[in-house]
Amino acid sequence: MNAPLPAPLPRSACRAFVPYPDAAVPNAPQGPLAGLTFGVKDIFDVAGYPTGCGNPHMLALSGIKTAHAPVVAALLAAGAVFAGKTYTEELAFSMTGKNAHFGTPVNGAAPDRVCGGSSSGSASAVSNGLCDFALGTDTGGSVRAPASHCGLLGLRPTHARISLDGCMPLSPGFDTCGWFARDIDTFARVGDVLLGPDTTTLAAKPDVILPAEVFAELEPPVAAAFAATLDRVAARFGTVTQQPVMTPSTDALYWAFRHLQGYQAWQSLGAIIDEHDLQLGPGVKERFAWSRHVTEEQNETDERVRAAFRHELLTRLGTNGIIAMPTMPGVAPRVSDTDDALDAYRNRAIRMLCIAGLSGCPQLSLPLMRIDGVPLGFSLVGPPGSDRALLDLGRALMD
Repeated sequence: MNAPLPAPLPRSACRAFVPYPDAAVPNAPQGPLAGLTFGVKDIFDVAGYPTGCGNPHMLALSGIKTAHAPVVAALLAAGAVFAGKTYTEELAFSMTGKNAHFGTPVNGAAPDRVCGGSSSGSASAVSNGLCDFALGTDTGGSVRAPASHCGLLGLRPTHARISLDGCMPLSPGFDTCGWFARDIDTFARVGDVLLGPDTTTLAAKPDVILPAEVFAELEPPVAAAFAATLDRVAARFGTVTQQPVMTPSTDALYWAFRHLQGYQAWQSLGAIIDEHDLQLGPGVKERFAWSRHVTEEQNETDERVRAAFRHELLTRLGTNGIIAMPTMPGVAPRVSDTDDALDAYRNRAIRMLCIAGLSGCPQLSLPLMRIDGVPLGFSLVGPPGSDRALLDLGRALMD
């Protein structure tokens, strides 16, 4: 059964779904996802609909798509019912949930706080009970952040495990396809359809690493909430140790991620931004302007940083180790917070989220923590190919 929800808002009031005219999207009458409804982030193609990418110019250029993205087709073939396309932050290059052109979707778990992004509409739709699950993408945290903020399950899968054909690219070396649900049963049913078999098997009680660099920066309420939750679920783990993992340093990894993501984002979208003079909203405009100037030499330097970090982390994890940590540095910021405050929060978050992004590891965010009633995700990061094992472990922790 799905988790209890607050009194629902009308669909239009949630600002989760793009108000496209309805088009028929047939689904199989039976299958493992029969009876479930799902939303699709508006950077995936759905036949009969445009793909707007959170930007009016991209919407005007899109045209009506004639084929589904493979991930959408797989869900329909499994019996799931299409509920609509969900808002995304502009060109998927932000993490708050605000879109200067289309507004801010409503966080169903904390309406005065942001959903997080860029998969903001998908998280809003699920957290407000408007559909059972929803597709998102995660490049720098765009599933993990909204999952944490909205009290949902969310997965950034092993890089390249789920097809992104028929999806707008941002930074292909980091882009992944994830999804949201309110309960573990629904979440796992979707995983059975999308993930295929694991290539890495975790032990029944994996050993846990708490990344020392992350915990050194946590504010006391977050550290206390995590410690209490870890104590409650500790019987599901083997050894638990705190140790440094972010080599050569947190700062070096933060900048490596920023440079690599920015370089790839400009390679993916810079030409269309220039050709059509896309009018970008605050924050997104500045990020693309910064990305324009990341050089190929800088990119190559940081690819070496990334490769060395990935090798060392995967060696440390082996096949029986996972990382546990809060998904985000704190609960969702308030919608009324200033742009400067939101950007500072985003930069703090990247310093945590870049662990999975740079290593290509799967990261599962579980709705296990609250601070003053506001959700905060509890994350598990496993070796590449251990996605379904992480889901099984997540089920055990939620039980």
